[in-house]
Amino acid sequence: MGQGLSETFLWGGATAANQCEGAYREGGKGLSTADVVLAGQRGVPRKRTDGVVEGYYYPSHTAIDFYHHYKEDIALFAEMGFRCYRMSIAWSRIFPNGDEEQPNEEGLQFYDRVFDELLKYHITPVVTISHYEIPYHLVKEYRSWSSRRMVDFYCRYCEVLFKRYKGKVKYWMTFNEINVNMLHPEHALGIEIKPDENPYQVIYQASHHEFVASAKAVQIGHSIDPDNKIGMMMLYPTFYAETCNPEDQLVRMEEMNKHYAFSDVMVRGEYSSNMKLYLKRHDVSIKMEPGDEGVLKAGTVDYIGFSYYNSNVATSRKDIQLIDGNMINSVKNKYLTESRWGWSIDPMGLRIALNELYGRYHIPLFVAENGFGAIDVPEETIQDDYRIAYLKEHVQALKDAILIDGVDCFGYTVWGCIDLVSVGTGEMSKRYGMIYVDRDDKGNGSLVRSRKKSFYWYQNLIKTNGKIL
Repeated sequence: MGQGLSETFLWGGATAANQCEGAYREGGKGLSTADVVLAGQRGVPRKRTDGVVEGYYYPSHTAIDFYHHYKEDIALFAEMGFRCYRMSIAWSRIFPNGDEEQPNEEGLQFYDRVFDELLKYHITPVVTISHYEIPYHLVKEYRSWSSRRMVDFYCRYCEVLFKRYKGKVKYWMTFNEINVNMLHPEHALGIEIKPDENPYQVIYQASHHEFVASAKAVQIGHSIDPDNKIGMMMLYPTFYAETCNPEDQLVRMEEMNKHYAFSDVMVRGEYSSNMKLYLKRHDVSIKMEPGDEGVLKAGTVDYIGFSYYNSNVATSRKDIQLIDGNMINSVKNKYLTESRWGWSIDPMGLRIALNELYGRYHIPLFVAENGFGAIDVPEETIQDDYRIAYLKEHVQALKDAILIDGVDCFGYTVWGCIDLVSVGTGEMSKRYGMIYVDRDDKGNGSLVRSRKKSFYWYQNLIKTNGKIL
């Protein structure tokens, strides 16, 4: 038995509205960007349609139907011992079109019920305000975050949330994995890059609008409730250089700087000198409004949430074969094994991530996503020892970062604590959960929930505060 973590440490699980809620047109909800994406699979990218087209299957429309199963699901989270639950609010459930003056009361009431249910079991909600889901009308009418007007629409939405859920929600994150903007702008920003456009200009101008919106939201949230803790959220890539060749080391540094460019603005309140020169080299001219620099400085975040699934390898070689399935360009790491979807399994990379982030910023951290996607074989109790092995090693790395390295990290949420629709492929068969949901890639199944072996493992881990892995 090892040493446990603090009694106040927030153990829990994480989901996103567009991957679990379903009920895509119930309760006054509007259409979102997630509602027009078809299913794909590894090697077959998900396609978007222009609105909902009859005859196609859209995984988000029903997902796992959390909308109608939230009481049952939260009871299972409580049985596992969750101290927190990271979830997102569907923007299109609160403002169906996104640009209305008044919110949709039915949507607000739904989240009231969810938060009340969580609090009944003493589970702390950790809420992502925008998680890969933008009202579709804002994309069609304003070209999403390309438009400066999005700042006002987003801030109106945030103000409604902060006022409505004051006293119920204390922990917030403004945007999910904001650095994915540069990797998948259509998915993260709701923007399709046109062939004649400079993609860097489009992506970084839209990102600037999000930076300003986030900074304003932080100020609004603190003014409504000084107890609010409002964080940013990024995908953390943990890059290694392929060799000790200085050329490889330089590529590694450059790759990391691209990602830090986002967190630098949100944590330090200004663009780094490195980022300014990077933008200049790519012919990007950020159009700022008077006062933007002051807003960024005044609206820095309280903590950093991040996702970590795998590490990456940077190389200066040009004749490289990239790993299929990774969100980030990476070459194979011969020292690591991989998941079925091509993701390297590297618990040490999480310890490194925690140390790098804390060493750079010196503000509290929250591991918002970490988990293992696999095909589970349905049986009376799914024997997902592979998931337990992955989580056990990553929790040990987390403990080492806190107890040996002195990193200030206050929470850890297992991604997809209940099976849900994969955002990358739209599959149900790529399962992350410790709770099985009877639903397949075509939308068939009873939606019945059942506990996997990992359910009981995580229950015991939380009970012992991480002492027993």
